[in-house]
Amino acid sequence: MKVATASLLSIPLFISQLATAVSLQCDNVQLDKKKFDLSKLSGRHSVWVHDTSRPPAEYNTTWTINLCEPLEKLDGIPSRNQCPAGTRVCGVVSSWNPADDPDKKHVEIENVIPVAGNFETSTGQGLNPVITRLKSQDANADGLQIELSGGTYNKLKQKAVIQLQCDLDRTGNEQRRKRAEPSDDDDDKDKGDQDESPSTSSLQFVSYGEVEGKERTQVLRLNWRTKYACEDFTEDDGSDKKAGWGFFTWFILIAFLGISAYLIFGSWLNYNRYGARGWDLLPHGDTIRDIPYLVKDLSRKVVDTVSGGGPRGGYSAV
Repeated sequence: MKVATASLLSIPLFISQLATAVSLQCDNVQLDKKKFDLSKLSGRHSVWVHDTSRPPAEYNTTWTINLCEPLEKLDGIPSRNQCPAGTRVCGVVSSWNPADDPDKKHVEIENVIPVAGNFETSTGQGLNPVITRLKSQDANADGLQIELSGGTYNKLKQKAVIQLQCDLDRTGNEQRRKRAEPSDDDDDKDKGDQDESPSTSSLQFVSYGEVEGKERTQVLRLNWRTKYACEDFTEDDGSDKKAGWGFFTWFILIAFLGISAYLIFGSWLNYNRYGARGWDLLPHGDTIRDIPYLVKDLSRKVVDTVSGGGPRGGYSAV
């Protein structure tokens, strides 16, 4: 019975660990007593790589990532030219022949590479996110490294390694592209992608290739500069500072409401009890009427004190 009870108690823990292993909660990333909110990086982000090493054709590879949820299918593009459902990191390789097609009227999709995602229902592979602080690699670094798995391409396992580097001047959404994969009717967008400068884009391609290990694995490496990866960043910093009422605003408001309530209640009491009218309605009406004169006298004394007390320079006759 004790063995059975222990097994039952271990089930919730196992389920919890399993859920953590296959998911990535962007709004609540906790690591070494540090909390990060990466939810502002949610959505489709792409980086474009141009390859001219295989003439006469030229190749473009568009690496697209949605860190927080699976990539949505794009309208107007066949499913075979997009990564399968559940993909978080996807590569699409396209080609064209500049000699025969200088205006890129006929772009061909060569390969679709599902790098990372939740593919339990198809291949049995999960996202399995692994998150570490960059300080574990370099004491002077600030940010996070996120490893995502699950994909398979050409019978090789795939993995994405994204380094989220702290940059307080960037949100991480700079040069965000709404449409990544090229198609026959997407010529203008492809030309615009060629003009995109890697130095101005927060998301940057580093490398893609096979790495040595127990299993043959191809690894995509991306660098992503964003303030949301800074260990000391809070939502009150910079442009994300939320407008709110401070202590003094509340103090003034409460004082105003309190004085108003006192005057209204006092006036009502004087009217019903004494039949007062006009200034006599106000509680302490004589004092209120004398306020302008009291302020005037106080101001005069302050001026005399600051100016030295008149022509005698502050000295009194003996």
